[in-house]
Amino acid sequence: MPIINQVIEVKTDKGIGIYNITPQLKELIASTSIKNGQVLVFSRHTTTALTINENEERLLEDVKIYLRKLAPESEPYLHNDLHLRGDIPEDEPMNAHAHLMAMMLSSSEVIPLVEGKMMLGTYQSVLFFELDGPRTRTVFFQISGE
Repeated sequence: MPIINQVIEVKTDKGIGIYNITPQLKELIASTSIKNGQVLVFSRHTTTALTINENEERLLEDVKIYLRKLAPESEPYLHNDLHLRGDIPEDEPMNAHAHLMAMMLSSSEVIPLVEGKMMLGTYQSVLFFELDGPRTRTVFFQISGE
């Protein structure tokens, strides 16, 4: 069974950002000979996440508002007591809120692949969540099948 691995970069903006990575995924699938199998999409960072949902502007704004309510940046998180933590980089951000948001979402999605197409529903897109930007992030794709 062939397996194709690829990493893409996503350059993100400040704060919470939601990026539709479905087009990059479709492009990768089209470049392979794999027609039936599955696609694994994996976020490689502790303050990012993935989900499958509708890529509709007002819904995405609602999601950002909801996440900020669940884990407000202004809360006094222990993780943000940088002076009490050892071995951290000088540019370490106070980002406990972003870690908590990521834990409430998912770090991966698996999508069935049938006849060269992802079996996403009509309004479904693969969405990458930046919860602590701006940064350059990487997302791992693995396509396996026949």
